[in-house]
Amino acid sequence: MNILLTGGTGLIGRALCRRWDAEGHRLWVWSRTPQRVARLCGPQVQGIGELQQIATVPLDAVVNLAGAPIADRPWTKARKTLLWDSRVKLTEQLLAWLGKREQKPALLISGSAVGWYGDGGEHRLTEADQAVTNDFASQLCNAWEERAVEATVLGMRVVLVRTGLVLASDGGFLQRLLPLFRLGLGGRLGNGRQWMPWIHIDDQIALIDFLLHQPAASGPYNACAPAPVRNAGFARSLAHCLHRPLLLPVPAAVMKVTLGELAGLLLGGQHALPARLQEEGFRFRFGDLDAALADLLTQPRQ
Repeated sequence: MNILLTGGTGLIGRALCRRWDAEGHRLWVWSRTPQRVARLCGPQVQGIGELQQIATVPLDAVVNLAGAPIADRPWTKARKTLLWDSRVKLTEQLLAWLGKREQKPALLISGSAVGWYGDGGEHRLTEADQAVTNDFASQLCNAWEERAVEATVLGMRVVLVRTGLVLASDGGFLQRLLPLFRLGLGGRLGNGRQWMPWIHIDDQIALIDFLLHQPAASGPYNACAPAPVRNAGFARSLAHCLHRPLLLPVPAAVMKVTLGELAGLLLGGQHALPARLQEEGFRFRFGDLDAALADLLTQPRQ
């Protein structure tokens, strides 16, 4: 297949490129730094700074994963604008370009997140459920999905991947936790009862590939393991895997003072379940958190 990716130099994008390049697909990554694409994504992957560079290339699919990290720093007004522009406005630009193309790809796989549901509390959330709260993360994901779905007007099939917390050995939120936990200074956030819908990077890549090859796939899919855990349980599992004590919970009040509105994202969560993926035959390799952490942190990775 001929596949265009946005966000191809990110954690998920890099892994997708490695897999699809090895399988013989032709890949283009739209990037602000196209000169870095071959090094990050593979020597056969072509980086482009302008979409017009592939105006005449026939495309089979577009995979839209671009977006600045949402939990890296407090949500100032400027940060919110960046988060919005890097997802919603970029998707608008992508669709405007696709609309001008004579040849349209058959499929758009577009990123989203389980944050679409807002803070779900104790609700068990499948793709059949509506958003529970309307916080900034939910508004952002909703607008992102709405823009992507507009591709159906162009005759494209649209798949929305609502991703949970991706566990990986070479990036993502797990790598931000490891220094503290390795020092024995890790702990739960707030009361630790908030749900954490997680997924191993290998399953994340496998499910996107699965959806790429399912001709009837469309609409939202929860991309998270079938056994979500609470934050306190996640902290215990990570400390146990690292053979470290679990000493320092972070009080909710401290988080709210230091992180502002972002604290709500970390103190809330979603009991999200991958109902549609399982119904359509996808098999998770890592359904157990302890096994996923052991694979990432104690085994050599290729």
